[in-house]
Amino acid sequence: MHSYLTHLECTRCHETHSADELHTTCPSCNKVLYARYDLDACRDAFSRDDLLGREGGMWRWSEIMPVRDAANVVSLGEGHTPLLHAEALGRRHAASRLYIKEEGLNPTGSFKARGLSAAVSRAKELGVRAAAIPSAGNAASALAAYGARAGMDVHVYMPADTPDMMKREAAAYGAHVHLVDGLIDAAGRHVRERAAVEGWFDVSTLKEPYRVEGKKTMGLELAEQFAWALPDAVLYPTGGGTGIVGMWKAFDELETLGWISSERPKMISVQADGCAPIVRAFEAGDDEAEPWEDAQTVAPGIRVPAAIADYLILAAIRESGGTALTVSDGEILDAIRTLAQVEGLFAAPEGAATYAAYAKLLDAGFLSPDERVVLFNTGSGLKTPDLI
Repeated sequence: MHSYLTHLECTRCHETHSADELHTTCPSCNKVLYARYDLDACRDAFSRDDLLGREGGMWRWSEIMPVRDAANVVSLGEGHTPLLHAEALGRRHAASRLYIKEEGLNPTGSFKARGLSAAVSRAKELGVRAAAIPSAGNAASALAAYGARAGMDVHVYMPADTPDMMKREAAAYGAHVHLVDGLIDAAGRHVRERAAVEGWFDVSTLKEPYRVEGKKTMGLELAEQFAWALPDAVLYPTGGGTGIVGMWKAFDELETLGWISSERPKMISVQADGCAPIVRAFEAGDDEAEPWEDAQTVAPGIRVPAAIADYLILAAIRESGGTALTVSDGEILDAIRTLAQVEGLFAAPEGAATYAAYAKLLDAGFLSPDERVVLFNTGSGLKTPDLI
């Protein structure tokens, strides 16, 4: 394993920081830090052909991943998930190039495994022994699992109404499970208060630099699975938004390496109509999103009233010619049944939201049936069985 990691850079003020010190957000402006790599040197040493002889999984991209010593990689086999050609679903819309990226096959049943594998691995390398996270459910179980594998003490804070399966899963991995009144923003406040006192490392979404590095591997895989030609559009359920910004970062890095062209897919953010801060900001032409009051939806992963990366999400949507839209809870539940009965895929409600949004965008003419489109199912429906 050889990582070309060089430093951290603030995505807002562009101040640089050492990658070999523990960081959360930018000390100067409190915005998101990105890991940066020596891509010029990497280009000379790392080619697309190098991937051919490597084992599957997220860490096969080690040159542009943030861990320097393979002994510090904490893995459960995450990544390298299938890209399913949704032929039966496509026939309903006369769309022959509809695909589903099936993230529910990751360890702990969701895409959160990618981000937490990267965050825990780098935290281990930098000497962290205890970590904490606020979560709507899936991130908590993922941190609990990877923390257990790394030998870390893990504390997870979740809304009291988080699906029971996710609470039990985190507890089964040995995490200290704390339930709070309110939503994930309230859980985040508890984490910040307790972490400051107890010395826990806070791995909240994009409040440390490395979860996004795990999520960017979804974009790396899309490029490889489409033979280095990106799709026309990507529909992604948006809570904290790490998936959108991670893939956008991945595409830039691949272009710098010379592996893909400058063409980009339309990045499409899907939210629930009961919690849609990104959609509201996009429609208003704003660069940042105001917190959403009284957030409600059956999809816990997108019940996120405020995202620290709002400015990065909105920039990716606009730069790509994408859009942001909402779907109702009723449309989400209908989409769960349709995906299960037509494609044999039991999607998480967040993933099902992307199919509901796809149908609406076809009807509106924003997308055409002949475009190559990827829907992200970010988790397994088995985590929220009470919805069906």
